[in-house]
Amino acid sequence: MRIGVSEAVAYRAEMIVWVLATTMPFIMLALWSAVATVAPIVSNSGRTYAGSTFTAYFLAVFIVRQLVASWASWEINYEVRQGTLAMRLLRPIHPVISYAAGNLAALPMRSLVTLPVVAIIFLAGVAGSFPTDLRIWALWGLSMLGGWLITFFANVAIGSLSLYMESSIKVMDLWLAGFFVFSGYLYPLDMFPPVVRAIADWLPFRYQIGVPVELMTGAHGIDAALQLLLRQWAWAAGLGVFAVLLWNNGVKRFQAFGG
Repeated sequence: MRIGVSEAVAYRAEMIVWVLATTMPFIMLALWSAVATVAPIVSNSGRTYAGSTFTAYFLAVFIVRQLVASWASWEINYEVRQGTLAMRLLRPIHPVISYAAGNLAALPMRSLVTLPVVAIIFLAGVAGSFPTDLRIWALWGLSMLGGWLITFFANVAIGSLSLYMESSIKVMDLWLAGFFVFSGYLYPLDMFPPVVRAIADWLPFRYQIGVPVELMTGAHGIDAALQLLLRQWAWAAGLGVFAVLLWNNGVKRFQAFGG
């Protein structure tokens, strides 16, 4: 964790560039707010989206996106290509835990990035769009952890594919394409037609971003939130088992060929 914090501080300029590359929620906020000036948008679930609703939603998206981010897939691909993975395997800690610690250690720096956005929420007068029930906020905390676990284990699983092929970056690109469409990153998912929304409900992408954002903006009561958390953590557990199995089998191949 100390190494991870040191890296986050040392490469802070790189982190800032990455943050600037994740400002799509602000672009979508401007787009949907312009649409809402003509008339409020009523989603298929009956929720009304106006200017302030979109502001609260996309500011929440930006915050959640910063805090559930993971880049383990790119790290694994790089270390496999360079052969430096062998050094990580010599350390007395499982590499998956090491990757997790490195990603989590960047959260303090990323939290600093989200603080101005939190200030904007209050200055823009949209704080009333967020729930006041402390139980919802407790469930939101669990959903943030679950969202991060899904993101991290998906990164580890896709990164582990580089132990079986030349590179798995293109696979990560496909995952990100699904993420952008079905996670709620670009638009609220309840604006989908019912059939597409039903498909999104059973894909992991919604549980990375959509569920934490929905809880943060008060879209669900306690019972619905618990059901969503159950699905989210089932995805996290399933991806965790799959990622570790894929990693362990792939490392055997790496050791056999790379020494």
